[in-house]
Amino acid sequence: MKAEGNIIKMKTKLDDSAHYYLPIGGKTIFVNELIGTSLKISFAGQINCIKCGKRIRKTYNQGFCYNCFLTAPEADPSIINPELDKSHLGISRDMEWAKQYSLQPHFVYLSVSSHLKVGVTKATNLISRWIDQGAVKGIVIAETPNRHLAGLIEVELKKHFADKTNWRKMLTGNIDLGQNLIEEKLNASELLSEELKKYVNETNKITEIKYDVISYPEKVKSIDFLKTPEYTGKLVGIKAQYLIFDDQKVLNIRKHNGFYLKLEF
Repeated sequence: MKAEGNIIKMKTKLDDSAHYYLPIGGKTIFVNELIGTSLKISFAGQINCIKCGKRIRKTYNQGFCYNCFLTAPEADPSIINPELDKSHLGISRDMEWAKQYSLQPHFVYLSVSSHLKVGVTKATNLISRWIDQGAVKGIVIAETPNRHLAGLIEVELKKHFADKTNWRKMLTGNIDLGQNLIEEKLNASELLSEELKKYVNETNKITEIKYDVISYPEKVKSIDFLKTPEYTGKLVGIKAQYLIFDDQKVLNIRKHNGFYLKLEF
C-alpha cells in the first residue's frame, strides 16, 4: 500500500495501549497496525507551513514558516512557557483562539517519561499530552481556570522537579518506575504558596499508559530527512511521537511536521 502528502504529528487515543494515527495527505493511517511491517519513507524536498500552507525551505518551531512562527497563536512563546501567557489580561496574538485554548481549564501534572517531571496542559488534552511525551504514568497536581496560573504553579515546582523529557532515555525503555506519584504530588503541593495551593486537585487518580513496542533500541539514532531523503526499515514500535525501527533508528514525526512524504508498506 502507498500513501503520500504533508504530515503532521500523530493523533492519539488511549485504549488498551497508546494508539497512533498519522495524518498524511487526505488519509489517516492507524500506525499500530503497521508494527512488524517494513516501511519505505521518501522525502522529495517539499515542505509546507502547517499553519498557512506556504511552501518553505525550513520550518520553525516544528512546522511553521517564519512569518507564522512570529504571528500564529500556536507558536506563541507561552506555549513553551505558560507563565508568559497574558490572555487573561486581554493580550494575545489571537483572542478568539485564546478563548478556546489559554482561557480554558488547565492541569499541572507529574508524569514519568524518562524520569519524574512536571508539566502543564489544557485539561481536555491531558492523556494526549502524556502519550506525546511517552509517559508511562501520570497524576494531576492542580487545576486552574487558565494557562497563566498553571504556568505560575509550574514555575514554582520547576525549582524542585525536572520539566523536560530525556527523549533518548525514554526511547530505550530504561525507566525508573519506583516513584510513588501520590506521595510526590503531596510533596509538590506543600511546595506551593498559600495562594497557589487552592488550585490543588484532590483527586489522586494515577493513569498508566502502555506502548506497543516489540523491542527498544539500545542506542538511539535519529532519522533526518533533510540529510537522508529516503529510509527503509521494519517498524518495531511507537512511543511519544517517535516511530522505532529494528536497526535502532527512530523517526520523530513531530520534527517533520509539514514535510511531504511518500510512505510504502
